[in-house]
Amino acid sequence: MYGYDQSAGTQQGYVPPQQTMPGGYGQQAPAYPEPSAPSLADAVRAFTTGQMAAEDFQQIFATSKVYCPRGDNPGFLALHNTQQPVIPMFTSLKELRRYAGKESKYFVITGAEVIDLLPTGYGFVLDMEGEHRMVFDAKAVEQMVEFAMRRMYG
Repeated sequence: MYGYDQSAGTQQGYVPPQQTMPGGYGQQAPAYPEPSAPSLADAVRAFTTGQMAAEDFQQIFATSKVYCPRGDNPGFLALHNTQQPVIPMFTSLKELRRYAGKESKYFVITGAEVIDLLPTGYGFVLDMEGEHRMVFDAKAVEQMVEFAMRRMYG
């Protein structure tokens, strides 16, 4: 029964409803939302315009969703008509659709998974058709891996 402690055996007592905030004694939660981390698209804009440090960008990238076009086989699709092979990736489904079309196949992973799974010798490009396109060559990817390892293992 709602509102009663049923674990007390035969003796049932009233259990008051939970308070709205821990230790708040009936206070309401603030009406304003907590500030959220910038989106990956915001971080790309800030980084490309010099308003964000590389370490801050990488922290946001690691936890953000990244949209990757895919073919019929599992894995990244790579562009080989560039100086170095790069893999196109996008900050949103809208950006991916702008590049690959509405019916394109894709998968979503985190930036940390990108760094972990990217083949050696490959770079990636974020938002290829976007206003703030970012290219990370293979050397930049290696530096991102080293930064991630230092953060994890010291």
